Amino acid sequence: MKTIIIAEAGINHNGSLKKAIKMIDIAAQSGADYIKFQHTNPDLISSYAKKSDYQKKNTNAFETQKDMIKKIHFNWEKIYPLLLKRCQKMKINFLTSIFSVKDLEKINKYKLDFIKIPSGEITNYPLLRAIAKLKKKIILSTGMANTKEITEALNIFYKNKLSKKKITLLHCVSAYPTPYKILNLNSILYLKNKYKINVGFSDHSIGIEAPIAAVALGSTVIEKHFTLDQSLKGPDHSSSLAPKELKYMINCIRNIEISLGKKNKKPSKLELKNLPLVRQSIHATNDILRGERFTKNNIALMRPYYGMHPKFFNKILNKKSNKSYKKFYPINI
Repeated sequence: MKTIIIAEAGINHNGSLKKAIKMIDIAAQSGADYIKFQHTNPDLISSYAKKSDYQKKNTNAFETQKDMIKKIHFNWEKIYPLLLKRCQKMKINFLTSIFSVKDLEKINKYKLDFIKIPSGEITNYPLLRAIAKLKKKIILSTGMANTKEITEALNIFYKNKLSKKKITLLHCVSAYPTPYKILNLNSILYLKNKYKINVGFSDHSIGIEAPIAAVALGSTVIEKHFTLDQSLKGPDHSSSLAPKELKYMINCIRNIEISLGKKNKKPSKLELKNLPLVRQSIHATNDILRGERFTKNNIALMRPYYGMHPKFFNKILNKKSNKSYKKFYPINI
């Protein structure tokens, strides 16, 4: 199964349409399936809302969260058509995270493949109910959530007759950047087993190791932040992938998908071709005449596997040979 790879532009466009367009191009050229932005909305943020520590570190520490978002906010009604047009040209799919029912109404007309619900909205029940009624495929991030909250969110979807097949949970740790010691990637397996639905991974760690491991654990979706330049000012740039890293990550994931193969254990055709050359079988270590007995002095195990299976070694000891063998010839009786 092919992993859906979402190149998360988020707010790394810094409010620049030119940067946003360039990010679409890079995501497409890197082989991502989707590029995702965030439907920023300053009206949803109180003037008293503080910034997180990582946001203070990477932006003006004295401004409010609302002020920060105002600087990078797009007029989405005007910008969405431009971004979608560019995505269509570059043959990459478009997604956006939404934070309110009004956001949902604005993006629903564009008929996107998925409705992406960010971690912070897992308890936004009015939004979840509105989404559920649309009966569309959704991706729900679970950062900061416990199993009770995840279960309650899923029950809202189920009560509104949204099929499990249309839901993908994303394991996520809402810490920027996320230290490896708290990534807890085994949560991917836990969520799959507990809820019996597709599970992916939204990663905020440094590097590409975690997303690759997540694919090996069965993630069906990978979401990863990237930026045009890690030195740009903004809350997420320093913990995002550079363009070359994004492409490398995607190539690695595609290689992992191929290498996972099937859930069985049997030798491949290439292995079977090599098998006779690397396995040992019973061979003569001296010339053996017909009627002469096999002993530890005239037979031994050695490559190639043209003679009898090693399991017969003790069984033929002291038995008479029914034909003559030259030194190093395989024994077959």
